[in-house]
This record gives sequence, structure tokens and C-alpha cells, in this order.
Amino acid sequence: MAPGSTPATTPVLQAHDIHKSYGRHPVLRGADLTVAPGQLVAVVGENGAGKSTLLKILAGTLTADRGEVVLSGTLGYCPQDPVLNASLTVEQHLRYFAAAHRLPDLDRGRELVQLLGYEQYGKSLVGELSGGTRQKLNLTLALLHDPAVLLLDEPYQGFDWETYLRFWDLVDDLRGRGKAVVVITHLVFEQDRFDLLADLTDGSLTPRTTAGREQHVSA
Repeated sequence: MAPGSTPATTPVLQAHDIHKSYGRHPVLRGADLTVAPGQLVAVVGENGAGKSTLLKILAGTLTADRGEVVLSGTLGYCPQDPVLNASLTVEQHLRYFAAAHRLPDLDRGRELVQLLGYEQYGKSLVGELSGGTRQKLNLTLALLHDPAVLLLDEPYQGFDWETYLRFWDLVDDLRGRGKAVVVITHLVFEQDRFDLLADLTDGSLTPRTTAGREQHVSA
């Protein structure tokens, strides 16, 4: 290392040469991604491009045919379709997930509920909630254990404008505390919010040129 140089930040998430096919249909063909602490990343692609497949592989819920994923620290995963129990209340979900993560209390969960603006639904059954409120709970549960990396699949789905703004306030707080956030989406409305934009096309990730400079998908 040259005198006066700064050591490179150790990535919290690295994916290398990820391949995945369904039958004879290849979806991912060597996708690479490196995410640093405090970084906000968008993976952008059309429907059917393989975005959710990539996110499931990053989250460890789907096995790649080839390639490697290395995670440093804890992971939070928020799928596009909330995995919730319609017969349980919001509060019961918080308690069950807190117990699963062996958390001493519900302080973080209640803080997130308040930040996302749905504290009035604590005793409501999930089956009675709107799609947007279920998505808020889905996000809360993914963040309950304060993970180092948060993976989000189309997180804006069902959010009204106020919730959309609250969401970005939450993301800014996470980044300020060194948490990495990866957003999978088919459309990016505000590109300047992101540190890295990568297009998923033909099964691989390509850095997008923004603000006159090229961004790098991996080191």
C-alpha cells in the first residue's frame, strides 16, 4: 500500500459469477455484485429479467447453479410478496420475529412501526390490512434485528406518497449507520439517491453511467 493511501472498505456482500437456469432457460449468466457498508444499490431490470431470482440467491433462499455469495454480517430480506400470517396481528408478528432473532425487547420494532406510520394497526389482524400496510410490516420484520445488509424486492409497492418519503428517511438513517441497502426494481424514479445503479440484462449486471461518471459493479 502506498504511503498515505486509505485501506479499501471491506465489502459486506459479494456475489461472483452467479448462474441460474430454470430447465433449459438461463436466467442469470455470470452476474457479479459487490456492496460496501453504507452503500445504496439499485439493481434495475425488466419483468422477467431475473431480478427476484438474483435477490433470492443473495438472500440464501435459492441455490445458484454456479457462483459464490459471501456475506459479512447479518442479513434482512424483504420479498416482493409479504410472507405473513393473515390470522395474526401486527403485534404478534413483532413478538414472534423478535423471539426468532432472540431480541430482548420490541423497542426497535415499535420504533420502525412509528417511523412508517402504522402504529394504529398494532392489534389488527394482518388479513384485514391493506396491501400497503402489509408491505410496511414486511419491511419492519426485515429490519427488526438491525441487519448489516437489507435486500428489498420492489419495496415501493403499495406505498402512498407519505410512506414513500418515510421509506427514504429510513434508508438515509440506515446508510448513516453504515448499513448497506440493495433495492431490486423495474424502475428508478430518483437515480441520484443511489450510490450504484446496475442494469440486469441478458443475465448479467452492467454498471450504469450517471452524472458523467461510470459506476462499478464490482472491484
